Amino acid sequence: MVDDNELGKLRDIAAPAPGESAKARAFEAALRAYDLNEKTSTAPQGSISGLRLTERAQKLWSEIMQKKLIATPAIAGLVALPIAGYATFHLLREQPPILGGSEKITETLADKPATLRPLAKQAPEAPAINEPLAANAPTKDKKVDMESRDAAEAPAVPPKSEAPVAVGAAQESAASVPNQDAANAGRTTLNVAPPAPAPADEFALDGARSMPGMSPVARMSAESKLMMRQPAPALVDQVPPQAENRNRVEDFKTNPVHAALEDPVSTFSIDVDTASYSFVRRSLKEGSVPQADTVRVEEMINYFPYDWKGPESALTPFNSTVSVMPTPWNEHTKLMHVAIKGFDIKPAEQPKANLVFLIDVSGSMDEPDKLPLLRSAFRLLVNRLQPDDTVSIVTYAGEAGTVLMPTKVAEKDKILAAIGSLQPGGSTAGEAGIRQAYKLAQQSFIKDGVNRVMLATDGDFNVGQSDDDDLRRLIEKERQTGVFLSVFGFGHDNLNDQMMQTIAQNGNGTAAYIDTLAEAEKVLVEDASSTLFPIAKDVKIQVEFNPQKVSEYRLIGYETRALKREDFNNDRVDAGDIGSGHSVTAIYEITPKGSGGEQVDPLRYGQASVDNGGVANADEYAFVKIRYKLPNEDVSKLITTPVTSANEVSSFDQASTDQRFSVAVAAFGQKLRDEDATAKFGYDKIMQIANAARGADPFGYRSEFLSLVRLASALGDNK
Repeated sequence: MVDDNELGKLRDIAAPAPGESAKARAFEAALRAYDLNEKTSTAPQGSISGLRLTERAQKLWSEIMQKKLIATPAIAGLVALPIAGYATFHLLREQPPILGGSEKITETLADKPATLRPLAKQAPEAPAINEPLAANAPTKDKKVDMESRDAAEAPAVPPKSEAPVAVGAAQESAASVPNQDAANAGRTTLNVAPPAPAPADEFALDGARSMPGMSPVARMSAESKLMMRQPAPALVDQVPPQAENRNRVEDFKTNPVHAALEDPVSTFSIDVDTASYSFVRRSLKEGSVPQADTVRVEEMINYFPYDWKGPESALTPFNSTVSVMPTPWNEHTKLMHVAIKGFDIKPAEQPKANLVFLIDVSGSMDEPDKLPLLRSAFRLLVNRLQPDDTVSIVTYAGEAGTVLMPTKVAEKDKILAAIGSLQPGGSTAGEAGIRQAYKLAQQSFIKDGVNRVMLATDGDFNVGQSDDDDLRRLIEKERQTGVFLSVFGFGHDNLNDQMMQTIAQNGNGTAAYIDTLAEAEKVLVEDASSTLFPIAKDVKIQVEFNPQKVSEYRLIGYETRALKREDFNNDRVDAGDIGSGHSVTAIYEITPKGSGGEQVDPLRYGQASVDNGGVANADEYAFVKIRYKLPNEDVSKLITTPVTSANEVSSFDQASTDQRFSVAVAAFGQKLRDEDATAKFGYDKIMQIANAARGADPFGYRSEFLSLVRLASALGDNK
């Protein structure tokens, strides 16, 4: 019979500590068993036969305790303890316990596949991921939107030194290992934090150490509690993912200040495009300051209708008005304001139109602000046309196709049905579409009429000739046939503004950006005459400044329209076009001689050439020359206007309402571009000028401009 004292001694003897090699072998065996099960599992998502992570842990525990190590229980206990603790640690790290209620999350591995995510660097201190779920956690009748959570937590740029780790597997709470029924355990899918460091010193986890004299069960319980309290490494150095800006915009530098004595002549092509203003408006309404190169000041100024004085008859297609006034943002300079007004053709006198709608239906147009808006816009245009006008429709996506052969607008229902049938899909064969559109325009060409291709696209040409220079040469060749080209841009995340500007300028047409149906109505209905019916082409302006009166000058805007001095008299050089009733405005900031506002030092030896008393027209500020061609002619004509003190007003307030409003728009454009000239001129002052010069505003364009100034002031620094 065994003495009870002896049994008591045996009961109190602690099990011998395992050796380092035994611990390492046990640990490696557990990892191999885990990895083997992961790699050989081929069960599809949602399969009953596939084991969840918790079930695999239970299976591993069962095999260790019941089969493989049953013959040596002491060793089994020593080996199984760290394996169970290690598995439990990972389970607890990846799923917080649900406390304070019986609500359960029902999303399982069958609901979501595992995904791969890069690891982020670990921070020394970070909040624990194992925090209790909120009281309003989803019940078993609800699903957790884990995809949005993954998107919000994903690091923007993965560190190169880290390897991806699988996440999204279903996990269970610590209470379910190993005895809780898996069918009753709440499950969720959580993002996995970076893996824990390898166990060390008695298989310690996150700093937990085995304590002498503690039973294996008690030790595992203590370590589990310690693991629940241990903060998990947080994802740090994360930058919220930014939407990629895929818009293509031409880079350009602001016009510099020129010394009139050294460089007295300024030459440029007129511009009646309005795309920049619409693009700026969309950016501001979406809560962001527009990129500087999207702001073309001349397009912002010319967006608005002005009541400049027009010509008396169509024999002279336009009239110019020049005024000189003080500069609101610089007391030492003045503004020379050049306004051009085209002859307004009466509706009864409008020529017949032969229009080819060239519509981009590629996959990139599958957005609400692209093809759907485009369809609505062209319906408005069709309703504006006359019954004898002709419409054709060409689409391109992968390859060009003719949707509608030339059809009289008298068959309006047929045209509208063709527009309504357009659907997006495919790549973008823009070049093939342009060739097909010009071919159709030639087939239904109207002599002495309007023959125009109207391209509607986001500019994403990626099949065929997609280089801007190649497209420019193609358009230049086709315009010789008498068919002009207008471009209408849609969308804002993939807009090729640079290509649109290139082909519109070289196709004797205009470029507009349509971001709303209201803008479509303005461009294609309210401004239809100026958009469709040209009264002059290749219009150029050249201004020669008198160094006797003007020390310096700079042209506000028109950077992308600059021409060489010799281009002015070269009729082969293409320039801008003016449509029926169109108005064009150009503004120079000039520094009168002796005003004290000069930015360029005078030449030491240049003064004699202008002070010798032999200078003609010494009382003029400048001499303005305008060269143009009639739509069906190839030889240009010239209009000249001297600018003298008779064109000057003594104060800015004495300028007309339209002149003052256009100056406010010019100041706003320069402010958005962060130009030096308006650096100290605040948005509040721009608002004051524009509000006082609002005048008649039947369509609300000027009121909308005031709201944009307020938005820019709120988004930027109102200095």
